[in-house]
Amino acid sequence: MTRHFTDVDDLTHAELADVLTRAEDLKERTRRGKAHPELAGSSLAMIFEKPSTRTRISFETGMTQLGGHALFLGPDDIQLGHGEPVKDTARAISRYVDCVMGRMFDHSDVTELAEYATVPVINGLTDDAHPCQTLADLLTVRERVGLDASVAWVGDGNNVCQSFIKGAAMTDIDLTVATPDGYGPDPVVVDRAAALGGAPTLTNDPETAVESADIVYTDVWVSMGQEDERAEKLAAFEGFQVDTDLLGDRTLMHCLPAHRGEEVTDAVLESDNAAVWQQAENRLHAQKGLLTFLL
Repeated sequence: MTRHFTDVDDLTHAELADVLTRAEDLKERTRRGKAHPELAGSSLAMIFEKPSTRTRISFETGMTQLGGHALFLGPDDIQLGHGEPVKDTARAISRYVDCVMGRMFDHSDVTELAEYATVPVINGLTDDAHPCQTLADLLTVRERVGLDASVAWVGDGNNVCQSFIKGAAMTDIDLTVATPDGYGPDPVVVDRAAALGGAPTLTNDPETAVESADIVYTDVWVSMGQEDERAEKLAAFEGFQVDTDLLGDRTLMHCLPAHRGEEVTDAVLESDNAAVWQQAENRLHAQKGLLTFLL
């Protein structure tokens, strides 16, 4: 049966642990300069409806390091979005490549890709979920303090938050999510987390959320495609900025890109407490772990 990765809970708890262990091993081998061409001759099609820095570079570099090949397919490079249904693209592209990564707006488009593709489909980001980021996040938490950590999410209950909620539930992370009223995660995601092992604590108070946290995680308040909500969101998120006072001596995580001066201050991002560059690097290693698992 073809395995897909449309969200974190497409993996079992044991499989998630396996992917993280693979990532850790591949990271060590990369740093020691040891070749690891496990996917020699394999091809990854990368479909991008949304622009990206970390997703494109990490997947393309990762496939190269694994001995394979990645193809960038932007909005103007293929027929998807120009009259061809998603299911037709999925069936055709499966005849050419060994795996497909889609960075798309609608989550339903990624799930439809997975439904009709005969090769593994990876969700590189949708408006609902960002599971590849969660793999990198979990690897970072594991490296910094261990997966029995206490993490506070401060900000918007967005796609990154929703996937991290599931990832935290599948590990030993004690998660508190602080959002303004009306900007919390989807209740369906919270219920799913409960079924996976533990729902997060929800609050509207950032200071309460970080009180016993080892790590504070934040993300942009205005995501791609939400630019028309900017003024409304900036007003709603007043008091949710992660600054030196809120962070204290805790570790900072941010999936990047950051809007410095909005959800996080420049001083905090440039401080020794920031794990954001380690987190960004871990996209590469976590995705290589995932690719070797799926293929």
